[in-house]
Amino acid sequence: MRLFNLHTHSRFCDGSGDPEEYVQAAIGAGFHTLGFSSHGPVPFPNNFAIQDEEMLAEYCRTINALKIKYTGQINIWLGLELDYIEGITKDFGIYRESCGLDFVIGSLHLVRNGPDTNLWFIDGAKIETYDNGLNQVFNGDIRKAVTTYYEQLNKMISTQKPEIIGHFDKIKMNNKGRYFKEDEPWYRDLVLQTIDNIRNTGSIVEVNTRGIYKKRSDDLYPGTWALEHLNTMKIPITLSADAHHPSEVNGYYAEALEILRKIGFRGLMCLTEEGWKEQVI
Repeated sequence: MRLFNLHTHSRFCDGSGDPEEYVQAAIGAGFHTLGFSSHGPVPFPNNFAIQDEEMLAEYCRTINALKIKYTGQINIWLGLELDYIEGITKDFGIYRESCGLDFVIGSLHLVRNGPDTNLWFIDGAKIETYDNGLNQVFNGDIRKAVTTYYEQLNKMISTQKPEIIGHFDKIKMNNKGRYFKEDEPWYRDLVLQTIDNIRNTGSIVEVNTRGIYKKRSDDLYPGTWALEHLNTMKIPITLSADAHHPSEVNGYYAEALEILRKIGFRGLMCLTEEGWKEQVI
C-alpha cells in the first residue's frame, strides 16, 4: 500500500529539520500524503511548541507554500497538534479559523490538578520529569493523577472535537510499568470509558509508532489490547510516526501495519481533497 503520515514536527517546534526535508523524505518513501502538525502555542515558557504568533504565521506560510510547490507529487496538509488544558489553552476552533487549518490533532502532554497552576508533564525522554511532576502536582497519588489525565482527555474530546486524537494512552510511556499496570481494572475502565466517548464524538484515533522506534515503549499508542476494543467498536483509526526528524516519517510502519491487520483492521483514515477517506491496508 502507498503510505501517508499526518503527524509531523519540524524546526518550528521540537522537531529537527526544515519542513521541505520531510516532504522530500516522504516522497522518497513513496508517500502520497504528508500532514504537518507542529505543537501549537501554549501560554507559558516551554521548549516544545511554536513560541509566538509571528512564528505561527511563518509556519502556516511555509506549509502552504509547500502545498503549491509539490502539487502533483504529494498531498500536503496544514495542521497543528494542540494541547488542551482547561482555563489555560485556547479553544481549538480559534486556531482552525485564524490559521485555516486542514486538521487538528488533539493531545495531552500536560495534566492540571484542578485549580493548581502547576502542570504534570507526562512526555519527554527524562523519566525523572514524570516522577517529579507526579510528586509535586499529585503528591505521588498515581491513581488520582492518571484518572485526572483521562478526565482531561475526555473533556478535550467532547468539547474540542479534534479530527484526530493523538497517542491517547501516552500516560503509560514514562510509567514503565512502575506505578500502575495496564491490566489493573481501574486503569482499563478509564481507557474503555475513553473509547466509548470517542465512539460518540466521531474523532479518529491515531495509532502512533514513535514510542517503539524511539525505544520508549514496548507497544503502540494505544496499546494492542485497546486497539482490539477499537476494532470491535468500529472506531476509525489512522497511522502516524509522530516524526521529529525527516528519517522518521515511516518509523515502524511495516510492523505496525502487520499488527493492525492481525487485530482485524482493514483500513486507515486519510485526509484527501474529497475529505476523510478510508484507505485499505
